[in-house]
Amino acid sequence: MASKSVYVQIDICGSVERVWELTQTPHLHQQWDLRFTDITYLPPPEAGKPQRFLYTTRIGFGITICGEGETVEIRNDIGGLRSSALKFRSDDLKSLILAGSGYWKYVPLPDGRMRFVTGYDYEVRFGILGRLIDRFVFRPIMGWATAWSFDRLRLWVERGIPPAITMQRSLSHATARVALAVIWLYQGIIPKLLFASPDELAMLRAGGFSDAAARVVRIGMGWAEVALGLMLLLVWRSRWPVWLTLALMPLATMGVAITSPRFLTMAFNPVALNASIFALAAIAMLQSIDLPSARRCVRRMPQEAA
Repeated sequence: MASKSVYVQIDICGSVERVWELTQTPHLHQQWDLRFTDITYLPPPEAGKPQRFLYTTRIGFGITICGEGETVEIRNDIGGLRSSALKFRSDDLKSLILAGSGYWKYVPLPDGRMRFVTGYDYEVRFGILGRLIDRFVFRPIMGWATAWSFDRLRLWVERGIPPAITMQRSLSHATARVALAVIWLYQGIIPKLLFASPDELAMLRAGGFSDAAARVVRIGMGWAEVALGLMLLLVWRSRWPVWLTLALMPLATMGVAITSPRFLTMAFNPVALNASIFALAAIAMLQSIDLPSARRCVRRMPQEAA
């Protein structure tokens, strides 16, 4: 049940020296790397000896996982290539990872950019159960977290956006987008597909639809809202579902105001609901700029590098 090692590669418009600084300085490294909360270097080693370090990862609910490791720099003055090799282990029984090793490579490119590459693998505890969890859950998450963090680093180097800001934007964007999806799904499933809301039917009749036509339109609108809610989740990087939401809210509010103005003064009326949805869509749109994405990274080792 051997799993493939984790491999991540990204090209960054920046110097090897700048990326080296942000990745090899503990208090800077822990700012952009989603996998670590705190990294502490132990006292400097003797010349030629590996640098030992301690790491901590908070996984929520007050739970932390601790471990230790060592790293050594490898220089190649020909072409400016730099790399570092590391080993890590955790005696914390809460950690799925028992021990592992990996590398970072800093490769100058002819066009002034640099290529940042990592590869690592590890052993897990808990026997076959641990290997199953690792293969189907933990290792995919670790690969995604590594790639997302690499793109977060790229934004710091290229755009000067601090990692704390990209995290705030990502959380705000995700919160607003998930909330929009839940609203659309609820509005489509509950009052339209599962239950025939009298108010929904009354508004359609006021718009000139017969009873039979109103029922057909209600079902069609329900499925359309469900589809839009799903698209907000399934095509996460696409903005068109958010743009569509922004466009629909004023139109829907005007439609109710023209055909069924009495609903505008009711509790939880269309004005309040549509304005809230519009605000959430605006937040999602504004916060979608310069977000880290694991998709910008190469996740498979090129054949020539294998």
